[in-house]
Amino acid sequence: MFALADCNNFFVSCERVFRPDLEGRPVIVLSNNDGCAIARSNEAKALGIKMGDPYFKIAGIVKRHDVAVFSGNMTLYADFSRRVRSVLRDHAPQVEVYSIDEAFLDLRGMQECDFDHFAKHLSAECRRLTGIPVSVGVAPTKTLAKITSKLCKQYPKLRGGCYMHRAEDVEKVLRKFAIEDVWGIGRRHAPRLREAGIISAYDFTQLSEERVRAKMGITGVRTWRELRGIPSIEFEHSIEAKQSICVSRSFSSEIYNREELMEQVAKFAAMTAEKLRDQKSLCRQLSVFAATNRFHSDETQQYGNIITPFTEPTNSTLHLVRAAREAANDIFISGNGYKRAGVIASHISPIEATMRPMFNAEEHSQHERLMRTVDAINRSEGDAKVVVASQGMLGVKSYSDHRSPRYTTHWDELPIAKVK
Repeated sequence: MFALADCNNFFVSCERVFRPDLEGRPVIVLSNNDGCAIARSNEAKALGIKMGDPYFKIAGIVKRHDVAVFSGNMTLYADFSRRVRSVLRDHAPQVEVYSIDEAFLDLRGMQECDFDHFAKHLSAECRRLTGIPVSVGVAPTKTLAKITSKLCKQYPKLRGGCYMHRAEDVEKVLRKFAIEDVWGIGRRHAPRLREAGIISAYDFTQLSEERVRAKMGITGVRTWRELRGIPSIEFEHSIEAKQSICVSRSFSSEIYNREELMEQVAKFAAMTAEKLRDQKSLCRQLSVFAATNRFHSDETQQYGNIITPFTEPTNSTLHLVRAAREAANDIFISGNGYKRAGVIASHISPIEATMRPMFNAEEHSQHERLMRTVDAINRSEGDAKVVVASQGMLGVKSYSDHRSPRYTTHWDELPIAKVK
């Protein structure tokens, strides 16, 4: 058996942990620069606010219905994600992290378990220990488990957990489950399937394997088999290292100053270096790009992109920041206003699979110790306590007028309890 633990309206739920007054009130969370809605409470969904709606377009609804608005607080959300995963690992033999708010559980070997009780108990424990409501669906395959977890969200009487395994129950659910909502179908295949009369997940299971293979390849066949109760999607016991890492932002206002652009790009490079070290990887190439505001058609448009290869693979903040600043300097054209920029690390390989330098081994070792020390200080004292001077001392040029405190990770933002 497999389970999917899915945090309900995750970003909104994180905000509600320290704001219980928001229970029952419509809440939305906004994207970078407070641009558009990326998370909505059920109450906000009921008002017609859709995922991706630009904030300026829904401002009227927000005002009329007293919708609580938050800027994205990824530091807080990442910490709650870690806490939920910790609870899951205490209850399941293996956990596969699928996204910041979802994780698969490998329950094979737990034959004597009452899976319905397990699902409900695990959901209750996540809520008790983290404050986050989690839907836990258990089924014979990962795809069916994902569908089962959705049932928990739709039907409160399931109390956050559901075990679906009987053939008649599976058929009943699949007959009502839209084909475009099936994990693995995707936007490209759903319209074609609907044109062919395949409306529900059950309709899809009635196709022949040969027809599915001809239309959708082996990926479609795996989904088809999973819906029929045959495990066909492997459980990933470890998180696979990313083959490219991108850090980019849109700025709150255009940047017309060369040094300011270089500082912003340097920050992105430093963040990229930290991500590389977190997954114990090195990169051989860094791409830097910057672009003007495409919505300002009356101004000069430019998209600059420079690729810098490294003679030796690296995850050093010093090396990546230096390369990023040089590239940004070359991209910058005086008079242009840059609205977004970013860096991409590529040609990534694991540290243990990379040959170490022969002639400057001691210097290389000292550099690695320096990076480990910087990471340790920043983890214990807070983000960006130790930075490269060329990054500048200001943050990323963006605005988040509605950001909540980072309650769980920053000492100066801890919640304060007042006793009357």
